[in-house]
Amino acid sequence: MRAVTWHGKRDVRVDTVDDPRISESNDAIIKVTSTAICGSDLHLYEVLGGFLEEGDILGHEPMGIVEEVGKDAGDLKPGDRVVVPFNIACGHCYMCNSGLQTQCETTQVREQNKGAALFGYTKLYGQVPGGQAEYLRVPQAQYGPVKVPEGPPDERFLYLSDVVPTAWQAVEYAAIPEGGSVVVFGLGPIGQMCCRVARHRGAGTVIGVDLVAERLILAERYGVVTLDIREHKDIAASIRELTGGRGADSVIDAVGMEAHGAPVGKLAHQMVGLLPGKISEAVTKHAAIDRMSVLYHSIDSVRRGGTISLSGVYGGKLDPIPMMDLFDKQIQLRMGQANVRNWIDDVMPLLTGTEDPLGVEDLATHWLPLEDAPRGYEMFQQKRDGAIKVVLQPQA
Repeated sequence: MRAVTWHGKRDVRVDTVDDPRISESNDAIIKVTSTAICGSDLHLYEVLGGFLEEGDILGHEPMGIVEEVGKDAGDLKPGDRVVVPFNIACGHCYMCNSGLQTQCETTQVREQNKGAALFGYTKLYGQVPGGQAEYLRVPQAQYGPVKVPEGPPDERFLYLSDVVPTAWQAVEYAAIPEGGSVVVFGLGPIGQMCCRVARHRGAGTVIGVDLVAERLILAERYGVVTLDIREHKDIAASIRELTGGRGADSVIDAVGMEAHGAPVGKLAHQMVGLLPGKISEAVTKHAAIDRMSVLYHSIDSVRRGGTISLSGVYGGKLDPIPMMDLFDKQIQLRMGQANVRNWIDDVMPLLTGTEDPLGVEDLATHWLPLEDAPRGYEMFQQKRDGAIKVVLQPQA
């Protein structure tokens, strides 16, 4: 089959690789019809190469048709149309029963001291072949795949794999008061969906912050008050002006460790990226720092007693956290990978009705054949050609 594989920093290729096979009795094989490039895939493209091996298959936002199932794959059967969550969970351990599928005790990558295994996301999370491919082996298929109805286009359901549950959890963790205010830093796919979910769930004022014109324009279409960070030297002061002088009730950081405007962190990332793989891996594990500017803006922008929700990925070991400010302002801080399966019952009704309240059919800006994946990665990473969300179609 054809699959998107990693070959080095900013070097992804579409190679011919072995077809996946059933290897455990609760596996399934999925024929992938759509698979998206995620913002966190760009971390692999740019800074986390030390945890990848040449030829690793990328991608963790797939959907498709079930081709084959093992004998213990539950009620899943060939021909079912499914979305595959990015985290691999069993559904019956203590963590899964607690709604923390990202911490699944069956698939935890204990040798790396990490949580549940993820598709296509480095040896830190199990080195499981990803979904940017014509076919995908799905472990724990008795629980993971989400069946969706025939008929509506893939874009109606594809984002159940990551984007919609991630945004839903980010808004849940943000604890926005009814009619209250929330700031979303970063208007990529997750930030866009956070804004839409927040409005849908009753936020009174939603403020979106970014520096890419196309992203700001798209957010405005959904009733978001936008701020171009390049035009506001003191972004926190601008936010306080919009929120009665106190600051926002809640802030969502949808950017993470590769924030623009953080020169020290950027330099550190670039230097680590120049190191040989084994050395890069060791340095990242024990001495990594992130670009922290957005987190600092979040702490400055939230009101006293407010809540910060982190959905952007951070990976630093030595990040300087302003603990005095967090403590003094009595800020509540929640974070983590999305527990996809925990939110499916909440979000599925919004995707299966006749309306499209979250605008899922209005998120992807580019649909490309799988063979064009290298162009899609480059375009998304460089924010060219209006790229906000890129979806690959392996069967095109």
